[in-house]
Amino acid sequence: MRFKTSLLLAITALLFIGCTSKTPYTNRSQFILLSQSQELALGEQTYKETLDKSKVIMNTIQAKMVKNIGAKIAKVANKKDYEWEFNLVQNSEKNAFCLPGGKVVVYTGIFSVAKNEDQLATVISHEIAHALARHGAERMSQSMVAQGIQVVGNIVVGSQAPQYTQAFNVAYGLGSQYGVLMPYGRMQESEADEIGVHLMKQAGYDLNEALKFWENMSQGNSEGIEFFSTHPNSKTRIENIKRIIKELNKK
Repeated sequence: MRFKTSLLLAITALLFIGCTSKTPYTNRSQFILLSQSQELALGEQTYKETLDKSKVIMNTIQAKMVKNIGAKIAKVANKKDYEWEFNLVQNSEKNAFCLPGGKVVVYTGIFSVAKNEDQLATVISHEIAHALARHGAERMSQSMVAQGIQVVGNIVVGSQAPQYTQAFNVAYGLGSQYGVLMPYGRMQESEADEIGVHLMKQAGYDLNEALKFWENMSQGNSEGIEFFSTHPNSKTRIENIKRIIKELNKK
């Protein structure tokens, strides 16, 4: 039992070593276990599966707008190893996402709140920012580490105080979710906002429209307590973007 515990602790320590990188513009240090090639392969596979299950809108004014804005922002992102693609998909949700490798999907529902090209650029630049900062791989790495620690904890608790194993699992699950994974999600969303604003400025879009877009998104939405969410509340988000715009205007 001691050998197994020591082995698992050693494995967990190796997980923590991982590899580090820096996010663009914000220069935040990251811990990522996945290689870029693994991440790109996962993104490509998920992207194909998504399009196969969706109704892709082609050659409409909105579809062309998505592609044109996407290409403009991707140019300033200057990520030459990404094969950028931008598609509009029929879905009433106000949403969009970018998979590793630059595969961007925009839902038609976003046009109910993105009232012009600059506001749509806010959405697309935000999603591109997630891909540039490798947020998906970072979240996967965090989950892998969290699961590894829980396995080790179960063995240690099981060998020393087996009656507390269930309580440990419940407590650890809540602790890792609310104490690590959700705050990480909120941090990544705020970071994507910041990187996105930088990309918008470089691509020549009106930064004030970013504020108007998020104001549109917040209208009619009842938001819960931020601590229990993976996304920052609209008020927090808008204040952060105002601060970023102010800092950029000083340069």
